[in-house]
Amino acid sequence: MTDVAAGAVPLVDVWRGELLESRHLGHAVICDAKGVVEAWGNPDAVIYPRSSCKMLQALPLLESGAGAALPPKRLALACASHNGAAIHVEAVRAWLADMGLGEEDLRCGTQVPDDPEEHKRLLCTGDAACQVHNNCSGKHSGFLMLNKHLGGGPEYTEPDHPVQKAVKAAFEDVTGESSPGYGIDGCSAPNFATSVGGLARAMARFATANGSDARSRAMVTLREGMVAHPEMVAGEGRACTELMRAMDGVAIKTGAEAVFVAILPKQGLGVALKVLDGGTRASEAAITALLSRLGALDPAHPMAMKRLGDPMRSRRGLLAGAVKLAPGFC
Repeated sequence: MTDVAAGAVPLVDVWRGELLESRHLGHAVICDAKGVVEAWGNPDAVIYPRSSCKMLQALPLLESGAGAALPPKRLALACASHNGAAIHVEAVRAWLADMGLGEEDLRCGTQVPDDPEEHKRLLCTGDAACQVHNNCSGKHSGFLMLNKHLGGGPEYTEPDHPVQKAVKAAFEDVTGESSPGYGIDGCSAPNFATSVGGLARAMARFATANGSDARSRAMVTLREGMVAHPEMVAGEGRACTELMRAMDGVAIKTGAEAVFVAILPKQGLGVALKVLDGGTRASEAAITALLSRLGALDPAHPMAMKRLGDPMRSRRGLLAGAVKLAPGFC
């Protein structure tokens, strides 16, 4: 595999006073239907896309026909890394119940919810967090629905399971690359590696899909589900939800370790980026800059300023510094 650090360039700087305090290096790629339009760093750097690729993982669910009748809210949930808020937990439980399944059928593992209200409720009631609270429980509900259609065994996260074989086949086809391997994601499912350029190419395919065949229809349906229900994709206070609300028709998705992707149908473009140090602060600033550069996001919008533009202040409100783009990026 290509060393992910090879060819990385500065993307985001953090200034405190007159001193450059931190610098985040990485790779960023913009693709159209023909290939790379613009790049910073190395488009061939191989990464784990982590949760940024959930829409790719959901493709077999729709292409197989298993998820043909899913409403947009559940499609968004299949692509989500949600906060475990009540709206997410209730939606996952309802989906499982409709399939005749329950929390015990999931294989994503238990996670304490990030949503403060649900977290408080658990603490106050003594209820325990469960697998439904896992940020990937929507994706896993989609895996379970596909598994019922395929007739596979219960361990659907195993790499040689029919569900994951279908995911890998779709992933490699849409990225245009043979995956060099996989790692086990936080939710226990295999996460197939690809290049940053391959991930951006996949997002461009989602952006330019027009519903002309089964895969194209699946892509349109998934991206439109995300756009229609940004609250299901992440949650209140999260960049995916807040930035999608600030744009028109653009789907974006973060992944662990500072991966971020964007699908821009009006521009016919796909974006992918990876920040080497895994810093969310930098990946959110970088995707904000790219979305603004491409005319999809008003850089003066409060949700954009929150990630790139607002000054850093001390807890007493004193001006402390700023997050800025590194010279040469965007």
